[in-house]
Amino acid sequence: MTSYWRWFVTNPSDRVPAGIDPALLAILACPAEHHAPLELDPMGSELLCTECDRAFPIRDGIPVLLLDEARHRAG
Repeated sequence: MTSYWRWFVTNPSDRVPAGIDPALLAILACPAEHHAPLELDPMGSELLCTECDRAFPIRDGIPVLLLDEARHRAG
């Protein structure tokens, strides 16, 4: 784990704009019962569920995947 952390910290160019490792982004899923994949929004500040209307915030480069913290995108 330590060697991965060292690589992650020293290779910021391999991360998406929100500071999330692309390998991590590939395995993240919506915490709702459908567990759909998440996509990074164009601004890089939220992860968007591909199935429901939830948008999960990214704070200090850390995705907050709590249903209570999610924003509903649709009116």
